[in-house]
Amino acid sequence: MIAFVSGIVEDLGPDNVVVDVGGVGYNVKISPGTAGKLPGVGERVKLYTYTSVREDAFWLYGFSTRADLSIFKKLITVNGVGPKGALAVLSVMDADSLRYAILSGDVKALSKAPGIGRRTAERLILELKDKLPYDADLISREIAAGDGESMSADTPEKQEAVAALVSLGYGQAESLKAVNAVEGIASLDSGGILKAALKKMF
Repeated sequence: MIAFVSGIVEDLGPDNVVVDVGGVGYNVKISPGTAGKLPGVGERVKLYTYTSVREDAFWLYGFSTRADLSIFKKLITVNGVGPKGALAVLSVMDADSLRYAILSGDVKALSKAPGIGRRTAERLILELKDKLPYDADLISREIAAGDGESMSADTPEKQEAVAALVSLGYGQAESLKAVNAVEGIASLDSGGILKAALKKMF
């Protein structure tokens, strides 16, 4: 297992980079997002890697951060999603957006990846939702990016309503999104917010 490669960029494309490590050129598959973060040819780079070994092929998949590598490894545990499919998912969204899509059950966003249909997207959500740590800051950032305003559980009433929804079996992300979609929320207590949020769930 090759944990990382560190060397000079010899060649760089949208989905591939050749890294010269002590005179040996390592051909590493990457996502367009990773490619955009890399320095130019002749510059030093370090990529965290996953090694895929098959009877007919030996491939390295590279990532600029350990977080990206970590979520890639989680993706390939899902039945029907190999390294190629996982990289396709990361080609249309970064690690944070991917985590949010899974936590919030956004099948449509996941289905935008080449080769990932609705059934596979649903399987990704089903199998990974409970394996990803809930991150309130991430959820707030992603919702704010989509709606143009801050949407965190920033009051005790909101927090109580989110907690109540979670206790009823709803996911953290979808609960937070439903609570923040309630109109006139400033004038409601936690019970009122909960009732209004439940209506958003259906």
